[in-house]
Amino acid sequence: MDLDGKMPLMVFDDKCYVCIKFAKMVNYLTKGRLRMVGHYTDFGKSIRDNLLGDDALEMFWFINKDTAYGGRAALRPLISAIFNLSGTTTNEIPIQESCDIGCKDSFAVFFRSASLITHSRKISLRNI
Repeated sequence: MDLDGKMPLMVFDDKCYVCIKFAKMVNYLTKGRLRMVGHYTDFGKSIRDNLLGDDALEMFWFINKDTAYGGRAALRPLISAIFNLSGTTTNEIPIQESCDIGCKDSFAVFFRSASLITHSRKISLRNI
C-alpha cells in the first residue's frame, strides 16, 4: 500500500455522530493540514485491510510515516500534530455526516468516550 504524500492522516468512524464531530474539530484545529479518512470510505477500507487489522473499527487512528496509533495511544501524537503541522491544506473533501438518529444520544457519547479510554494500539509501519 502506497501512502507516500498522504501522511500524516487520521482515520475515524464516518458513520458515528460523535466521531464525525471529533474529526471536524481536529480538522478545524489543524486548519485542514491533516488528511481525514473515514473508516467506511474506499481508502479507509484499504488502510484497514492492509495496515490496521480486525479491531480497527473500534477506535480512531492517527498514522504518520513510522507508526499507526489507535485510540488512547493516538491522543499524544495527534495533539502534537495539531500544534506542529505546517504546509498547505490537504483535506479536499469535506467531512460528511452520515448517521442515524440513534447515535446522537447521551449513551452514544458515553460509549464512544469510554471506547477511547479502553482501546489503545500501536503498529510499527517501518517494515511494511
